[in-house]
Amino acid sequence: MSVSPAPPKPESATQNAQTSAEAILRRLEWTVIRRLDGLLHGDYRTLFRGFGLDLADLREYQYHDDVRHIDWNVTARLQTPHVRDFHEDREVTAWFLLDLSPSVDFGSQQTSKRSVSAEFVSVLARLLTRHGNRIGAVLYGSAVDTVIPARTGRRHVLHLLHSMLNRPRATQSTGTNLQNLLYSAAQVIPRRSLVFVVSDFISAPGWDKSLAQLVQRHEVVAVRLYDPLEMELPDLGMVVVQDAETGEQLFVDTHDSGFRKRFAAAAVRRENELRESFACVGVDALELSTNDDLADALLRFADLRKRRSQLAAGGSLPKHLEESREIPVA
Repeated sequence: MSVSPAPPKPESATQNAQTSAEAILRRLEWTVIRRLDGLLHGDYRTLFRGFGLDLADLREYQYHDDVRHIDWNVTARLQTPHVRDFHEDREVTAWFLLDLSPSVDFGSQQTSKRSVSAEFVSVLARLLTRHGNRIGAVLYGSAVDTVIPARTGRRHVLHLLHSMLNRPRATQSTGTNLQNLLYSAAQVIPRRSLVFVVSDFISAPGWDKSLAQLVQRHEVVAVRLYDPLEMELPDLGMVVVQDAETGEQLFVDTHDSGFRKRFAAAAVRRENELRESFACVGVDALELSTNDDLADALLRFADLRKRRSQLAAGGSLPKHLEESREIPVA
């Protein structure tokens, strides 16, 4: 395992890749990030609150406030909901645990899961660093091979994006084992942080135990990448399918409706097992499809986090939030 150095100055050998990273980040800043700036409003503090907090003030509850911060004693005394305002005594440090194994290179249309991962990381990293927070990353191919130390600034985001785009793509591997990524991250991340595990979670079993250990110290979000073709096969006749991890090939008849039904049933079982693992460990999960709109997906996730905070608060909610109790959280 190597530790990636600080971002180098552009040289002729890396000029094209860095220009590509710059172009991608600039496009995302003008499209996704700009759109989120106008829609997230006060939700940023709910999503990315620091872990060291000092009570600053009490004020009346407003629509976008986190109900977990309602002061029930003051509310009962004044007969009006009041919330506690906090000052963060240190910034958020966020880490991206990036699964870049061969299966992440799959995409049935023009967009691969790796491209979705790169755009998600770029947007979240830029949102965080623009507020002075630090971001770092642990990169996994067939093993953990790169650690990017936590730093701040737009140039650091470009360095991370360049590292993702410029990696050689393995044609096959012996199989992904996310347990290695999660275990290594637990050793590398020195203090309590916000951790995003970005993966398609196509892996050898046992990773959920390592994820549970990571949750004991950090706030963890699972970012699950998938392609619609992994859920349901179309009728294409006789085709050759290949295991992206091992390179093993199989000749199948997709015209056979029974085969397509068995494939879809296996996909449903895999989905249920994956969601059950996330629920048992206690992590929020953001699902990103290769045909998803990234801004819409992030806004759905912001809504999920807000609803979870409302349910965790307990007690009676303000009237306009009562409907949130009736909406099941997957």
